Amino acid sequence: MTSANAGGTPRAVPPAPTPRKSVTGTRTSMAVLFLLPALVLLGALVLYPIGYSLFRSFFDDSGDFTAFGNYETLFTDDSIRTAIKNNAVWVVVAPTVATALGLIFAVLTERVRWGTAFKLVIFMPMAISMLAAGIIFRLVYESDPDRGVANAVAVSVHDTFAESSAFPQAHPSMKSPLKNASGGAFITREPVRAGAPVVLPLVGVAPDTMPDGAKPAKPAQADPDQVTGTAWQDFTRGKGRGEVNAPDTAELGYDGIKIEAVRDGEVVASTTAGADGTFALPKEADGAQLRFPASNFREPYNGVEWLGPTLITPAIIGSYLWMWAGFAMVLIAAGLASVPRELLEAARVDGANEWQVFRRVTVPLLAPVLAVVLVTLMINVLKIFDLVFVIPPGSSKDEANVLAVQLYNSAFLDKDSGVASAIAMLLFLLVIPVMLFNIRRMRREAKR
Repeated sequence: MTSANAGGTPRAVPPAPTPRKSVTGTRTSMAVLFLLPALVLLGALVLYPIGYSLFRSFFDDSGDFTAFGNYETLFTDDSIRTAIKNNAVWVVVAPTVATALGLIFAVLTERVRWGTAFKLVIFMPMAISMLAAGIIFRLVYESDPDRGVANAVAVSVHDTFAESSAFPQAHPSMKSPLKNASGGAFITREPVRAGAPVVLPLVGVAPDTMPDGAKPAKPAQADPDQVTGTAWQDFTRGKGRGEVNAPDTAELGYDGIKIEAVRDGEVVASTTAGADGTFALPKEADGAQLRFPASNFREPYNGVEWLGPTLITPAIIGSYLWMWAGFAMVLIAAGLASVPRELLEAARVDGANEWQVFRRVTVPLLAPVLAVVLVTLMINVLKIFDLVFVIPPGSSKDEANVLAVQLYNSAFLDKDSGVASAIAMLLFLLVIPVMLFNIRRMRREAKR
């Protein structure tokens, strides 16, 4: 077909385009037929449970209609209110800290040779199930320093700067020449003299807790230029055995115990006892009273009560970070790899230091990736269950409670499916704003 233009010259007119046929044909019913299995699964596994949970949330455990009674229980029951509060802590703290750690790991490992190996180690906990991680950290947080890694480290650091005493239960007997002093110390009843050996007997230390280097106690030798004596465990197994206030070969010396000479409230000399309990003070101690300072009897430091009511939620969040910081690091590292290096170099050429480059260039460019990580982790912690179910001991379970665990308890332990359904709907409502934010963000990214 031809047509004339303004100059009268005929030109060809392109033929009308042929309508394209869809892959499935011209019938919409064919497309519906292919989508039907997915729609059936979606309805059976997603829509029906949501609808039935909403319906069931208006009935009590006996099936009677209660309107909004179950929802009222959510905000009046102490256990559920604690769960809501803890969920708020989880949503605010865990995703933020995990994302921050992932960002730090991704940036710091970008320039080192062994960065790949480090990332592998950090990401490795993701291969462990939540249940297994809960069991691992239940052992890590054991209060006994001989079993719990966390308290073993805490005790080691503490004892490096303030060593615990080996004699926390030691005290004088009724007939001892020692008496109680202020602050948990013990002091001699009378002043001591040079050349007259002093006996400083104590009792109350279990034989298996005595210092490893302790040897059988022996009387001190008299020295006219020194105040000498013996500090020992004045107890012999067996009724009627041993002599009171006198060292016996079956009794052990207080190896390393500190002795001070005190005159008019001031320390004029000090020393520590040897393995056999003997000690010697210079002549300045003549006429002073001998004192065992309270530091000898300080209770040993046994670490932090990680699984106690106060720290149980931060402790569980710590185990979550151990698992998910690697996830955040991998996603952020992938985003960091796509950042144009020219922008970073240009900022350095303009005089920016590394902190300014990180804060004003790297982080803004990574903002979309950081948002993805943050939103993903927020959705994840809203339904946290395994760690909170496994790690807390019975005495701290109420303080560590979260909504997912409370849903399980209400449904299977309390047999109250109405309250459990109300909790499920509350979780559903809490997830919706996060999902809407994520959808809007993805649409904005698609328009760029």
